[in-house]
Amino acid sequence: MGSKGKVGLDFSGKVVLITGAASGIGAATAEMFSKLGACLALVDREEEGLLCLMKRCMETGNEPYGIAGDLLKTAEIECIARKTTERFDGKLDVLVNGAGVWSTGTLQGTELAAFTHFMEANVRSGFYLTKLLLPQLLQSRGSIVNVSSVCGLRAFPNQVAYNMSKAAVDQFTRSLALDLGPHGVRVNAVNPGLIRTNLHKAGGMDEHSYAEFLELSKKTHALGRIGEPTEVASAICFLASELASFVTGVTLPVDGGKQVMCPL
Repeated sequence: MGSKGKVGLDFSGKVVLITGAASGIGAATAEMFSKLGACLALVDREEEGLLCLMKRCMETGNEPYGIAGDLLKTAEIECIARKTTERFDGKLDVLVNGAGVWSTGTLQGTELAAFTHFMEANVRSGFYLTKLLLPQLLQSRGSIVNVSSVCGLRAFPNQVAYNMSKAAVDQFTRSLALDLGPHGVRVNAVNPGLIRTNLHKAGGMDEHSYAEFLELSKKTHALGRIGEPTEVASAICFLASELASFVTGVTLPVDGGKQVMCPL
């Protein structure tokens, strides 16, 4: 059990690796784990954002270990796994696969190279990093949390490659839960709805389109609003914690009710 005020959510002495950590859900998750006492390994290709996050985490917890790396490159995934293993003497308790990309596109408008990019960024990177770090997670009987999307649970128009990639993440989650459950390793995913991050702008939306999208999204989420990164971070920390000790194979919607809404 944790210390006072953090019962079941005390990660003191636990090593947590988070990819896609420099912004959005990843950054909020890092800051929350930091406040809960975790020893952090933070991964992102955006070095400036990563440094800013590390400074914020140092104000509330242990000094994090930052690794600037591109998860689209096999050699860099291997480097991330090696550096983490060396820094923490082979100890890893929680892996959060949070890195990913988004963009629109129908089948007619999606080139094969773009489809490949989605699958490599959203699926292959997490698959390979998890494979490399699995020995440490087996030793600690640890926890894996994958950041998926409501698009993994339901298909939405004009984003065929993204829908497919997140459905693959959900199936990866369930498959690992079955394979690793007998070894005491829990594997779950969170499936966010629209969250206030830079994901959509990075995917090509301009300011005007994004503002219209946010306004429309108030009607497509049962709670009548979009979500904040901290709300997804809370779910991730819960799934990784002792409070969820009998939870595995779950794809948890953190979506304000979006996946139960009827199309407008």
